Amino acid sequence: MRHICLYFQVHQPFRLRIYRFFDIGVSHDYYHELNNRALMRRIAQKCYLPMNTLLQRLIERWGPERFSVSFAISGGALEQMRLYAPEVLESFQRLHKTGGVELVGETYAHSLACLKSRREFEAQVRKHTETLEELFSVRPTTFRNTELVFYDEVARWVAEMGFSAMLAEGADTLLGWRSPNYLYQSAAAPDLLLFLRNYKLSDDIAFRFSNREWSEWPLTAEKFAGWIADLPAEQRLINLFMDYETFGEHQWAETGIFEFFESWVNRMLEQGAARFVTPTQARKDHSPAASLSVPAPLSWADSERDLTAWLGNELQTDAFDTLYSLEEPLRQTSAPDLQRDWLYLQTSDHFYYMCTKFFSDGDVHKYFNPYNSPYEAYVTYMNVLSDFRERVESAAKLAKKQSETLSTAEASPEPKGSAEAS
Repeated sequence: MRHICLYFQVHQPFRLRIYRFFDIGVSHDYYHELNNRALMRRIAQKCYLPMNTLLQRLIERWGPERFSVSFAISGGALEQMRLYAPEVLESFQRLHKTGGVELVGETYAHSLACLKSRREFEAQVRKHTETLEELFSVRPTTFRNTELVFYDEVARWVAEMGFSAMLAEGADTLLGWRSPNYLYQSAAAPDLLLFLRNYKLSDDIAFRFSNREWSEWPLTAEKFAGWIADLPAEQRLINLFMDYETFGEHQWAETGIFEFFESWVNRMLEQGAARFVTPTQARKDHSPAASLSVPAPLSWADSERDLTAWLGNELQTDAFDTLYSLEEPLRQTSAPDLQRDWLYLQTSDHFYYMCTKFFSDGDVHKYFNPYNSPYEAYVTYMNVLSDFRERVESAAKLAKKQSETLSTAEASPEPKGSAEAS
């Protein structure tokens, strides 16, 4: 019997308002409150609520031993649910209580901190874990890095933080002749098991489902089940990873995406052709087929499966380097508003909006993009960073002065007679 591992990414960034040069030093209001609220409410109605209802119906019908799924929900998404759509958070909590959901760890800010700072990366992973404990009473054992960015060094970090498994992209450049339809292990951290995305089957749903120019359109439950059945019998683990917004948002309800998904799941289970498992469940029944070494970072973005969607031009690298130049000054202050903005500004989407390359998945870069051009995204972000830098440096100077004053006071001898006077 095949095991199908369904993983969904749930993420929404705090998008910036158009922040101009003349706002620097005047306004610290960086975020487009109206836009963020409106988008969360829209996605809640089109995707999160109806798809959660569908998944709960499937779990209740088949039981979690036959149908389970996994999610990584970013800190930004969880915060926006609390602020703008608390019924969505409650819906995810109910879904988790069915026993048919595994929650996967990630960086709280959905950031690329792993490329700049191990300390920041680990701090965000801990913060995300603490948030899952608070909201769902669970500690994740599987990890998904932002945009499936994976390489040997980060595998070692993740293993040392206590995770047992990690999700990654089944890129051709990584696998070569191998298939993603097996469990693997990291060569850099042998105790860390790797679940590799079958990008072809995943993208058939996520990107091609409603494309009438696609030679396989329309995609039916029967056809998709047939493709899985036609795989070699020894390929027993099929990892289908995609954005949760695929359902109802990227692929509108009118395309039949909800009906397709439910019909496909029911068909697979009625025929006894598969079980739908979480990474934790799959680890019990599969052994690693091989060890994989990944010296350079891979991601699940575009056809290149590299980092160029976020760091492929001078605008992006300048913004990225400028942001992380503030990490050390920030350590001198614990001001809540600065720490909040530090997290929000690390979200990878800000750099994604600056992408200028010709990309095969171009429409994906435009989705939910609030800017008219990559240059507008860059100018807005750098203006925000200029104001943020002023605030950080001012707070760091104040903290240093207070520390020096305290040290001087502690080092000064107590005046004679002070004890008697007191």
